[in-house]
Amino acid sequence: MWVLLVLAGLAVAVIIVWPFWIDRRRPAIGPTERHGTEGGFAQLSQGVTHYRWIGPARGPVAVVVPGFATAMDALETVAEGLGGMGYRVLLYDLYGRGLSDAPRGLQDRAFFLRQLSDVLAYFGLNDEITLVGYSMGGSIAVAHAAERPFLVKRVILIAPTGIVRNETRFSAFCRRVPWLGDWVHALFAHRRIAATIPERGQTPAIDKAMRAYRRDLGRRGFLPGLLSSRRGIMAEVQQDAHVQLGRKGIPVVAIWARADPIIPLTAIGKLAEWNRTARHEVIEGAAYGLPFTHGREVVAALREALRD
Repeated sequence: MWVLLVLAGLAVAVIIVWPFWIDRRRPAIGPTERHGTEGGFAQLSQGVTHYRWIGPARGPVAVVVPGFATAMDALETVAEGLGGMGYRVLLYDLYGRGLSDAPRGLQDRAFFLRQLSDVLAYFGLNDEITLVGYSMGGSIAVAHAAERPFLVKRVILIAPTGIVRNETRFSAFCRRVPWLGDWVHALFAHRRIAATIPERGQTPAIDKAMRAYRRDLGRRGFLPGLLSSRRGIMAEVQQDAHVQLGRKGIPVVAIWARADPIIPLTAIGKLAEWNRTARHEVIEGAAYGLPFTHGREVVAALREALRD
């Protein structure tokens, strides 16, 4: 009998540990993966951050903050458009995404603001900058601008979180339930995400974003980082921060996708309540991936908004 109990215990232990062991077996980003890539790598306080400059050598600086599960590749069209408007554009990969390191720990507001502050300090960017944030990057941009308004000239938000966001039952369960949620996420998230990534993108911009997504999905720390972000900065409702931006007179331009199932257009009304001076642009026919599916339309909307 005791042999059966031991075997049963071992079987349960294997079932519990198995999905986490799989993630630990995935390769980490290192010098081999980074060799020959565009941009550079900055050793910051929490780890190595991948960055890239786009646009002229002189001009106002715009810092582009990627989204929840996207590498900076997904924002290239937007960054190049801003570069064409005369901005010096700094793109960087958030920790756990792209070619940046994946440090452990809760990915909350403090975690991402420290990375952004480190990036700005690394390049000595202490003048007024334009912050551009997509999805979760919008939450990071808003939080930074609210804490350091004297360093921010303008905030551009593309389908930002922190206002209104729809969530699947799977994601909500994993986020809300400790331990069991971690196990369920580790066991099923990879398959669920992989099923949503097409083999080929319809345009070069979409294809590049999807290739980066597939690469990230196969790296160590990516999936735990997504869950950690859901429990951290993605769980915040940023009403106070948006109110502060309005009171301090920091211009805000928000760009939304008409057919976005994740960040619905009801967010426009909520943001308008918090900050009546924010300007809104809606991209017709676009969904959540609008920076890489409708990048030209996003740039055209920005050009019009920034002209005013």
